Amino acid sequence: MSLLIDVSVARGDTGVTARIDVPPQGITALIGRSGAGKSTLLQAAAGLLRPVTGRVAIDGSTLFDAASGTDLAPGARRLGVVFQDGRLFPHRDVRANLLYGAKRAPASAAGPALDEVVALLGLAPLLARRPHQLSGGERQRVALGRALLGKPRALLMDEPLASLDPPRRQELLGYLAALPARLNLPILYVTHQMDEVMRLADRVVLLADGRVAAEGPALELLSDLTLGPLVGRFEAGSVLAGSVAEQLGDWQLTTVMVAGQRVTVPQVAAAPGAAVRLRIRARDVALQREVLASSASNQLAGTVLRVIEREAPYAAVELALGPGGAPGERLWALVTQRSVQALAVAPGQPMVASFKAVAVEGRAAAVHTETESSSS
Repeated sequence: MSLLIDVSVARGDTGVTARIDVPPQGITALIGRSGAGKSTLLQAAAGLLRPVTGRVAIDGSTLFDAASGTDLAPGARRLGVVFQDGRLFPHRDVRANLLYGAKRAPASAAGPALDEVVALLGLAPLLARRPHQLSGGERQRVALGRALLGKPRALLMDEPLASLDPPRRQELLGYLAALPARLNLPILYVTHQMDEVMRLADRVVLLADGRVAAEGPALELLSDLTLGPLVGRFEAGSVLAGSVAEQLGDWQLTTVMVAGQRVTVPQVAAAPGAAVRLRIRARDVALQREVLASSASNQLAGTVLRVIEREAPYAAVELALGPGGAPGERLWALVTQRSVQALAVAPGQPMVASFKAVAVEGRAAAVHTETESSSS
């Protein structure tokens, strides 16, 4: 069951015209600078904004079609929507808020029952509380539970963690990461935050000026340095997929296997074998001809794929990691054009990329839950 959003929405002088196909499994993250049109597209899909032209459909069933005049009311579309604020009923306890979502679901619809949602989101201790007695993260979990109990055909989330403090964000990220494996439905996730994209996204759609500028597998798109000017807060860099190899508890470090090579990072709370994603900013990567004694504990062998001259004095160098530059992980380095000339950096040349363990820290390391549609 896939969700199609192919619309033009009037907004300001330019409007938003875009087509997004949200696959039936995994999370599609919608990113871009503020004002790019992300929330506008989500609201158009939900029926909260009426497009000028276009079509919204799920699994071939039309929700909106300008040509035929079809425009189902938001409640009739059966799309679960979660906003930045939970929008819970303040006069009802958590159980009643959840049951409100359940009452709106068609009797014949497939989807999770109350007990399953309560267990999935850890809501059992909260059922008798009113919204004012909940933390921000707890309110968002209840809002998500209410949306799921409506047995939606797709789930739309508009920056659901934006109003939460860091500990609550990390807590809720864990619940969101578990959704694709438990629920077989399209999920569209609007965000500005790189750690959320790294942790959750299987696919990424990048909007710029109301148009789709790029889309594709999360790791591929997030590691495309040429898109840097379009992504706003996401500083140019690479996202590498790997698995935890060893915990170095005495040093508070973790080693991760990436493209057959060990990468040392500040400790990641994950068991050996767990899938992780590591983000390294291009400006933190240095290039050299061979492994050298250095405080940069990560020195990875690779092959130069391309050199892109940027605004002077910079150049961006893309490397394929691994022996012989075999297809796999890509790493970008932002260096000076002078360094490119001094090292004779050119496509096909073997090169060693080095960066410190501390270049991968905090939000730059994320445990990722694999799904069937994940490209990582």
